[in-house]
Amino acid sequence: MDFSNLIQTVLIYALPVLFAITVHEAAHGYAARHFGDTTAQMMGRITLNPLKHIDPVGTVLMPLLLYFATSGAFLFGYAKPVPVNFGQLRNPKRDMIWVALAGPATNFFQAILWAVVLVALIGFGVDERFFTEMARAGILVNLVMWAFNLFPLPPLDGGRILVGLLPWRQAHWVSRIEPYGFFIVLALVVAGVVGTVWLRPLMSLGYSIINLLISPLTALLR
Repeated sequence: MDFSNLIQTVLIYALPVLFAITVHEAAHGYAARHFGDTTAQMMGRITLNPLKHIDPVGTVLMPLLLYFATSGAFLFGYAKPVPVNFGQLRNPKRDMIWVALAGPATNFFQAILWAVVLVALIGFGVDERFFTEMARAGILVNLVMWAFNLFPLPPLDGGRILVGLLPWRQAHWVSRIEPYGFFIVLALVVAGVVGTVWLRPLMSLGYSIINLLISPLTALLR
């Protein structure tokens, strides 16, 4: 293990990861408050302070252990979920969709912003590898969070969106998976199913959309 490379990688990814996690979780809280649930606000979780959203095990320990165990080939982690009482929402079934969508939507928006930063750096001739690699890391991290969280299985955001979209009976069946959902998702990740069937196709689509959106800026700075 090359510790100098590890430190450099951590420094490059630190800011994008902190922003990606913090804004994602805060967005859930803001959306929940907008639709009538003040649980996150009362618990001090509607904040851009990353310390409020970092889970010591899921955000720090687990990714580091997996990095060392797999030489960086496999990483997995999670933040401290923002508490949402869906029963307090004005229209629980409908509003659940918007609250769940808020997090991944902010990640996609951040990926676009990092892409703009990358294009601007290259366009203005900034030849500092650290900053260009950080911008690329920002795009990657946010697209991974966007795609992964949309996986349609609770407790992931995609699972909550699915519950909100399905008729009541089918929604009840899907919601019963939630207590075991994390372990099912983890098993599917380890087996490579999530990466092959879900992450890669969705991230490829995400990169294509971002390239299309920033193409005018790319052309302007050439």
